[in-house]
Amino acid sequence: MTTELEFSYAALTAPARRHIRVFQRHQFLDRLAMGLTVAVVALALRDRGMDLFQISLLFGVYSLTTMALELPFGGLADSIGRKPVFLAAVVASVLSLVLFLGARDFPVLALSFAFIGLGRALRSGTLDAWFVETFKAAAPDVDVQPALAKAQWAGAMGLAVGAVLGGLLPDLLGPLAERLGGHAYDVSYVASLAVMLGVFVYTLVFIVEPPRALNPKALRQGFAAVPAVIRDAGRLALRHPALSVLLAALAFFLMASNPVEVIWPTHAKPLLEEGTANTFIGVLTAAYFFSIAFGAALSARISRMFRRRHAVMLAAAFASLAGVQIVLAVQGGITGFAAAFILYSMILGLCETPASSILHRCVEDRQRATMLSLRSLIQQLGAALGLILAGAIADVYGTPMAWMLGAVWLVIAALLIGLLAKRLGSRSAGWP
Repeated sequence: MTTELEFSYAALTAPARRHIRVFQRHQFLDRLAMGLTVAVVALALRDRGMDLFQISLLFGVYSLTTMALELPFGGLADSIGRKPVFLAAVVASVLSLVLFLGARDFPVLALSFAFIGLGRALRSGTLDAWFVETFKAAAPDVDVQPALAKAQWAGAMGLAVGAVLGGLLPDLLGPLAERLGGHAYDVSYVASLAVMLGVFVYTLVFIVEPPRALNPKALRQGFAAVPAVIRDAGRLALRHPALSVLLAALAFFLMASNPVEVIWPTHAKPLLEEGTANTFIGVLTAAYFFSIAFGAALSARISRMFRRRHAVMLAAAFASLAGVQIVLAVQGGITGFAAAFILYSMILGLCETPASSILHRCVEDRQRATMLSLRSLIQQLGAALGLILAGAIADVYGTPMAWMLGAVWLVIAALLIGLLAKRLGSRSAGWP
């Protein structure tokens, strides 16, 4: 095996440096378009007359569409090329924005969210693969991870900037939009649509990929392979009880946390002054993304505190998240809510690394792709189910009650991971 060279941006060839810059700009623009709507989507739906249960159903449509299409589209980029699949994802995103802007009732909004799910399924890993392959060709034997980190940072900045602007625009231009017969939050969606069209043009011009021969059978084969993938993944999980417990815990984790991530703006806005509420929500959304990134950065140090017992660390994180979720639910002022929400987001960031470490240690290389597919399916299913249940409860008893009951799912997840830690500890001290 060839030894990888240490990454040094200054020592890279000019084509390699240009490749990084092209992808950084692309990731910034793509995430900027998403960030413009992510801060206000729940508020925009409320503005269109949707109750919390309907909002949860719409996000459930998104999750289920992504879940249904992610597997069949998984190999499509390998078959026909990364660039055309990403362009198709951008078209799906544009259609979702156009539908949303013209929607006045639930069925059209549901179709819009289905297109968001289609775009997510098509986007999954497409240009990341293109970036890695092209970088390795331009800089052979150089460690690609720092280059990916640069691109990921650009994407995070795009989300953060988009979230702030997405909250600011309705406060600045919302009254004008309403006078013109629209909705206050339409301005954020129009801005997102403009940036998304820019992403399409940028991809078309600057993302260079050798054309591949079209394979008409690729998509059909992708759908045909889904039952076999699910069957093989299910058998693998059943043969490895540790994996079954981990996947069940992750499903409960998403059932609890996803409703908080989706509907928190509708809970926070009444705590704010009307004139600046949307701007503050945009800023807090940006803080949410940065807090998750900060939590992920802390995970290695905290793992050492737990002597790299990843299952013990994950159980502690889930238990802590349950407590913070209850604290978040009972906050009556924006200062306490914002502090609890930032802490909640940091703990969310802590959870990803130990969960992934356990999963990867439990499977062999030949099983890895299958198990990752199953994990994605189960997490999307847990997220959809949690949203529907939380939306129904919140619509009758209020958001705080939905979140407090949701904390029960986190307690169950913590108990399951605790059992997993005990099982793994009895097999091999300290592993994984």
